[in-house]
Amino acid sequence: MPKLWHETIAAHRREVRDAILDTTWALVAEHGLAAVTMSQIAEETGIGRATLYKYFRGVEAILVAWHERHVTGHLAHLAELRDRAGDAGERLDAVLEAYALIAYHRGHHGAELGTLLHQGEHVVRAQQQLIDLIRDLLTEAAETGDLRDDVPPEELASYCLHALTAAGSLPSTDAVRRLVTVTLAGLRPPR
Repeated sequence: MPKLWHETIAAHRREVRDAILDTTWALVAEHGLAAVTMSQIAEETGIGRATLYKYFRGVEAILVAWHERHVTGHLAHLAELRDRAGDAGERLDAVLEAYALIAYHRGHHGAELGTLLHQGEHVVRAQQQLIDLIRDLLTEAAETGDLRDDVPPEELASYCLHALTAAGSLPSTDAVRRLVTVTLAGLRPPR
């Protein structure tokens, strides 16, 4: 098969897959998880049910794939913030605030959907990548003396993630920013 033809088919498959993911997410957000069927997804996406089943075995599988793509985008955004120019403390602040805002928005998915999406191997991998990203920033920032060095960076990274997960239950983005400020205060050297 010619290379151009192969690339065109692969691009078409990605477009169809993305359309299925986006359509399913929109339907679930509008109607709820229990109300969405594969037939609805196929119709709204503009494909046949047989084609839909070639991509996914059910609604939950589509949502898990949507979540994987979503998490990958979040990790890429956090890595972009980490890699910006500037001092490590500023980059750490930016990453922690962005993570807290992600947790804040995640908290508004609802319990049933949250339970479905926040399990599985892709979540475990993403969590470890997140800990590594924050640990590395903490290590870099600690070298300036602005952060405590009496607790290992791995433990501080875990502290940050656990503390900022509370953003999911906060009422506003202002409250989220206050939580980030308090979390960062816990990273300062003891007096």
